[in-house]
Amino acid sequence: MKMIIIIIKDNDADALTQALTAGSFRVTRIASTGGFMRSGVVTMLLGVDDGQVDAAIEVVRNALPSKGDVKRATLFVVPVQHFEQV
Repeated sequence: MKMIIIIIKDNDADALTQALTAGSFRVTRIASTGGFMRSGVVTMLLGVDDGQVDAAIEVVRNALPSKGDVKRATLFVVPVQHFEQV
């Protein structure tokens, strides 16, 4: 299992949330602040099976295409050693 952490500007959050849920991915959305001028950003967390990582990243690429040299999302894919629901 992997945790995908996605950091995007807050004005892109709705479109990406809709695209991920349409792709059957569960997403947790957290409002955060960072970057230059403390602009509003959103951090999204997705827990996915190893085989779903590429599909989830493809959803992000399609929902938020780059605008020239300007990238619209930062993604981190980290391993999850233990997962439990209580």
